[in-house]
Amino acid sequence: MMVALLRWSLLFVDLNEGIYIPSTRYTSSEYLLLTEDGEPESFQEVVSHKDKEKWLIAMQDELESLQKNQTYEIVELPIGKKALRNKWVFKLKKDASGQVVKHKARLVVKGFQQKKGIDFDEIFAPVVKMTSIRVILGLAASMNLELEQMDVKTAFLHGDLEEEIYMHQPEGFENSNDNFVCKLSKSLYGLKQAPRQWNKKFDSCMKGQGYKKTTADECVYIKKLPDGTFIALLLYVDDMLIVGKDAVKINQLKKELSKSFDMKDLGPAQQILGMQITRDRKNRKLWLSQEKYIERVLERFNMNDAKPVSVPLANHFKLSKRTCPTSKEEIGEMSAVPYSSSVGSLMYAMVCTRPEIAHAVGTVSRFLSNPGKEH
Repeated sequence: MMVALLRWSLLFVDLNEGIYIPSTRYTSSEYLLLTEDGEPESFQEVVSHKDKEKWLIAMQDELESLQKNQTYEIVELPIGKKALRNKWVFKLKKDASGQVVKHKARLVVKGFQQKKGIDFDEIFAPVVKMTSIRVILGLAASMNLELEQMDVKTAFLHGDLEEEIYMHQPEGFENSNDNFVCKLSKSLYGLKQAPRQWNKKFDSCMKGQGYKKTTADECVYIKKLPDGTFIALLLYVDDMLIVGKDAVKINQLKKELSKSFDMKDLGPAQQILGMQITRDRKNRKLWLSQEKYIERVLERFNMNDAKPVSVPLANHFKLSKRTCPTSKEEIGEMSAVPYSSSVGSLMYAMVCTRPEIAHAVGTVSRFLSNPGKEH
């Protein structure tokens, strides 16, 4: 069933590629999930990586951003205090066409070592709802509004910490004295409270500019202008969409945000959360697609050469718990199949742009705890 559902997604990639059904079924070992595009998973892997110099430059850029933001200072660890460990996370940034545009390194605190009441209190931070994104994009299309996008560089670093937290020095850039650590004065990625502190900081900035949060979504800010028009800003962690009639007023907002945060102006919106945005302003139409995302999912699960099907859930599929594994051997064999990962990947496409697979995804989701071969 899962294979059929993944084949359905092929209909939204390219039906003219001569796709065929492989002669043999996929084995469990072929579902092995690899780090995308050879991204290193640790500092040790960077040292021997073919793009070593690019990753080292990315790490240096990250440390310079932390220093510029006065995120921490090197101090001697006080007696009785413990320092949190950290790690480097590496990611290839790509454009809408899937081409690599930047090597990104991020220093992340191992926040699972934090203790509630000592290292943090509240941690909840809202993100914009997918429904809100669609509503605002619909308004932009129907009213022929400007649709701009901005990105906050190192967003979580802007939040102010309210607790006393120490962290080990970044791997590969340590001071010779082992007893010296980083005392954090600003939030850092990985801290449990980092998203909340960033959201509080941004919320304060937007209110200072005269914007109000909507009652339906805490991450949609709106400001009514004297001429009866409005400007709306949607925030998803560090990604922003800005919509409005007046391009001059939008540029003023961009300048004000850039005064408070390290912003990147991406110009007219072309993608958001992995969804490509295509506009026909003359005819007031807008399309959302996830072609690149679907291609990556198919490749990840060795399905990019499979034959597409015409419907997401054919009538002959009668899935039930009776086909769930019962023996230890069957359960062990199915544990090697990334069933949950594939369902999650399909679910994201369903929520964003492919609502027609909702029933099929809901059906296979019923067997997440103990999937069988038929599922």
